[in-house]
Amino acid sequence: MVNITFHDQPEKCRALWQENFPETCFFDLWSTRSAFRDGFQRPWLFLEARQAGRCVGVLPLAWIEEENYFGYFPGETWSGKTWIEQNRIPASSPEVVEALLAAVPGPCRLRYLQDDRQLPAHDLTTDEINYSLRPQSYQHSSTNYLETFNGKSRKKLLREVENLKKLGPNFRLNHFPDVERMFSLNLAAYRENSYFYDSRFLASFTNLAETLRQNQGFRLVTVIIKDIIAAVDLVAVWQNHWTVLAGGTNPEFPGIAKLINLYHIEEACRQKIAQVDFLCGDFNWKERFHLTPQQLYKIDRGFKPTRPETDTGSDTEDHHD
Repeated sequence: MVNITFHDQPEKCRALWQENFPETCFFDLWSTRSAFRDGFQRPWLFLEARQAGRCVGVLPLAWIEEENYFGYFPGETWSGKTWIEQNRIPASSPEVVEALLAAVPGPCRLRYLQDDRQLPAHDLTTDEINYSLRPQSYQHSSTNYLETFNGKSRKKLLREVENLKKLGPNFRLNHFPDVERMFSLNLAAYRENSYFYDSRFLASFTNLAETLRQNQGFRLVTVIIKDIIAAVDLVAVWQNHWTVLAGGTNPEFPGIAKLINLYHIEEACRQKIAQVDFLCGDFNWKERFHLTPQQLYKIDRGFKPTRPETDTGSDTEDHHD
């Protein structure tokens, strides 16, 4: 028999997370989750499944008040939907997963779930596609990577990038004040559609950037052209993986997103990085860049959206040209 216990005490929830979620990616880190928890201050509720006196499963939730549903912890939202990817329900069996889901005390929507045979197939629907690049697939050679493009596409991309390089771009790394410039560029371009229009999301990213800097997981790439900041990207460094979290581009430099995206790929090849995660959402460029897709999933139980469904993604939304 599976017994479900509810927890809302911070220390107990933290302990359950750290004991049951192996750190397989950047989003598994408690410091990542807590940065958004501090920004949004959602009521949290962790469901613990116990069997024969031991923990056999955990479902971490947060109550999203304005939408009236339980989302995956910490309940960070953009446009009404959670943003953090690579979510999981650690459990010893499909029966334990079902017991956890059945015990949720209200409507729930769990997004960006990794493919897992233990998840209930009858509830599982496709969500969005994550895009990443594994340099080893190209023998850590950006030249080999570019050879995968057809001749016309490769020439067009390189021509645009070369035109920008003629302007003499400089790359500045890890200048922390540039985080604020990233926020302002993003807000200027997207206004109410920017992630950072929501003060809670902005506070969460500010927390996250500071946490990354303190833990040496911080990589900020700034492109400067003629003394003007043309683009800024925030990258999380965890073990041998890079996660491109957010960015901002200056409209004075059309095509600058291509330059900085290619910079990430060239540097990842040069430094023999295992994987560069560009997150979900295609925004018309990721498939053209031949990134590797990974389907993620969602579970809805009793959830009814209060606004029209749109494909938000958790991508650096300015990288669309």
